[in-house]
Amino acid sequence: MKTVLVTGSNGLLGQKITEQVLVDKSVNLIATNRGHNKYPITAGYVYETMDILDSKQVKAVLEKYLPHAIIHTAAMTNVDACHENNDACWQLNVEATQYLSSLCESMGIHFIYVSTDFVFDGLNGPYKEDNKPKPVSFYGESKLEGEKITQKMKGNWAIIRTILVYGILKDMSRSNIVLWAKGALEKGSPINVVNDQWRMPTLAEDLAKACLLAVEHQAKGIYHISGKDMMTIVDLVRRVADFWNLDKSLINEISSDSLAQEAKRPKKTGFILDKAMTDLNYQPHSFEEGLALVSSQLSGISF
Repeated sequence: MKTVLVTGSNGLLGQKITEQVLVDKSVNLIATNRGHNKYPITAGYVYETMDILDSKQVKAVLEKYLPHAIIHTAAMTNVDACHENNDACWQLNVEATQYLSSLCESMGIHFIYVSTDFVFDGLNGPYKEDNKPKPVSFYGESKLEGEKITQKMKGNWAIIRTILVYGILKDMSRSNIVLWAKGALEKGSPINVVNDQWRMPTLAEDLAKACLLAVEHQAKGIYHISGKDMMTIVDLVRRVADFWNLDKSLINEISSDSLAQEAKRPKKTGFILDKAMTDLNYQPHSFEEGLALVSSQLSGISF
């Protein structure tokens, strides 16, 4: 059985990987994050405190466990925060990736780097893996630089790009567009939602499964992982409203330009998933299937 180390294990994707490993027992999991473990179950895997900006600590943890693979989920992903604090973004998304990948190269570890649709400009979506990246934000630039570092590795590497991840954690510590829209509409709050950005939202469980499939298949190269349904952001929110029978009249359509955001977003991304489906047997849920899973998980949480 392979030993797999996950960075950023307290995040949505990291916790979903832990959750899946505890169910299918497919790998020996070493979950790592800065600070204490936020996953409610502590048995069945190992948790190690590891700050990816602390090179000595990272080296010590890798030498202690000698993992077969690392799934690198830790990143600064808030687009506006990356725009406002370039240095912090570069440290987390680029410098930490550089150090991790160099250790993986020297130790013979399969390095799996989680990236984003924001490496594209959104003018020609949906995209194949070999389409040329052209980010329009500093966040996208930092993730693309991480991709370039990964691709220069002498050794086994894979890049998993994804789009607009949604899902739920037991402690409700992470929000996302689905939970935001549901929560606001349930309170009767009007919301402004852009009508000129297209995405293929990704269920966190699907992305976690894809990461573990990449380990299992010793995946090499770039893979696009997302949901199967393309929609505008306002259509996404309307589908959330329909699913939970909420008032769609509270949804106000606006254009991206009216938000006057300094950090640009690509207009239309989306992925062509054929490679992942063929090579990894990746089988994503539909958006409504994903909402049904979120709904069933919510029903098990006491408020």
